[in-house]
Amino acid sequence: MTLAACSGGGADNKDDATPGSSSAGLEQAAIARGVIANPKDATLTGLYRLDTDSVCIVPDGRQYRIGAFVDYGQGIQCSGSGSLSRSGPTLHIRLENSQGCRFDAQFQDHRIIFPAELPEGCDSLCSARASFAALKVKQLSNSLSEASALKDARGQSLCPS
Repeated sequence: MTLAACSGGGADNKDDATPGSSSAGLEQAAIARGVIANPKDATLTGLYRLDTDSVCIVPDGRQYRIGAFVDYGQGIQCSGSGSLSRSGPTLHIRLENSQGCRFDAQFQDHRIIFPAELPEGCDSLCSARASFAALKVKQLSNSLSEASALKDARGQSLCPS
C-alpha cells in the first residue's frame, strides 16, 4: 500500500509521456513558445561525427544525399554514399555501389542512429571486420559546405553538392 501511495495512484498511473498527458502538453507549449526546438523542424543537412565515424547529408531535390565513413585504422573501414528520404524521425537510406544496402535509421535529438543489424548487401561497402551496424553520430554542423567536404580514406567525396 505504501508503494501505491508513493507512486501517486498505483495501477491506475499512466505513462506521463503519452500524448495528451501533462508532460506532452508542457513539451508542446515549450515548442510553441520557442523555448525548445521542434524536432520535426530539425534540418538534416550537415556534418555528423562521433570518434572516427562520420556522416554527411546534403539536399538533393526533394530528397537528400547521404555519405557515411567509418575508419578503424589499418585499412579496416566502411565507405558508402547514396540517397535518403525522411518520414518524421525515420530516415530511409539506400547506399549505392552495393547490392541491397537499404535500411531505416533514426533521427533523434540531432543524432543519427543506424540499426544494429543491416542487410548483407551493406557488407560490400566494408573491409575486414568493419561495419556500419549500430553507427551513431551527432550533428556537428548544419553547414552545406562542411557536409560537402567529407571525404573517405581514398579521397572520394561522399556528399558532393
